[in-house]
Amino acid sequence: MTSDSDLKTNTISSTEGTNDLEGPEIIPDLNTEYISADVDLTEDLPEETEAIDLVHLRIRSMEDLELQRFKQLKSLCLRQNLIESMSEVDVLPVETMEDIDLYDNKIKHISNNINKLVNLKSLDLSFNKIKHIKNLENLTNLENLYFVQNKIEQVENLETLKSLKNLELGGNKIQEIGSEFFKGMENLQEIWLGKNNIPKLLNLHHLQSLRILSIQSNRLTKIEGLEELLNLEELYLSHNFIKKIEGLEKNTKLTTLDITSNKITKVENLKHLTNLTDLWLSFNQVDQSFESLGDELRDLQEFETIYLEGNPIQTNAGTGYRRKLVLNLGPGLQKIDATYIRG
Repeated sequence: MTSDSDLKTNTISSTEGTNDLEGPEIIPDLNTEYISADVDLTEDLPEETEAIDLVHLRIRSMEDLELQRFKQLKSLCLRQNLIESMSEVDVLPVETMEDIDLYDNKIKHISNNINKLVNLKSLDLSFNKIKHIKNLENLTNLENLYFVQNKIEQVENLETLKSLKNLELGGNKIQEIGSEFFKGMENLQEIWLGKNNIPKLLNLHHLQSLRILSIQSNRLTKIEGLEELLNLEELYLSHNFIKKIEGLEKNTKLTTLDITSNKITKVENLKHLTNLTDLWLSFNQVDQSFESLGDELRDLQEFETIYLEGNPIQTNAGTGYRRKLVLNLGPGLQKIDATYIRG
């Protein structure tokens, strides 16, 4: 049985440190984040401002920023906001505007108003909800165009962009390279197509100036269709389903070949690539002798780096793996699996 004294003791201990009249103590948050109203964000900027950078401020409307005030604006960065419409680019100065960055917003359509900014050199619309590439045909000075992580299925309406050097289309819904995708893009130097659903390398012959081709994390089973890419220097094919190194007979300017995480069983057909410096082949099924590997690579005068981690040639060699590579690949070898060779 509980006594009155026990009840009194329990009551005191359960209420100790509180004041019944004032309630529990409230501790103020000294790190409260204050988000200004959109209209206030540019209020204090001088009219001669050339660059506006407003990142992660929950901006919903470009209109409220009163961008028409800035007649000398060159660069506008509105990354990581909540903008749904880009039609307000209409008020930006045509003569000076060069760079627009709307990365990570909620834009679904490319406004026709962007077509008026004919001196634009860089446009980033990555991480939005865009399905169709359109309304860019007048941007003939554009050099960099970014559409990473949208909902694009077709590469279209870019044939007039003769100055375009870099096109990023990773993380979209492209399922094939259509015959008209890259028409008119003879000056393109870099294209990034990672994380799509492309099963085959086709219709790349328009890209006569291409130096970098990245098509990682797709559904490729074969290296092909590169015969006319005579200026190709870097080829990134990791995380596909490729079983054989082939199809590179014409790509003699190649310096970097990345076939990480595929199904390659043998290093072959590379002797003619006299400019090759890097071969990345980690996590494949390469299982050949170190001597045959050396026969393929040791005469390449520029060769410096090889990655073979996670292949049988590495896992079965034990502690002699690095030493055998050095002996068979010659004195030019500088790096094995991200670790430099010590002299």
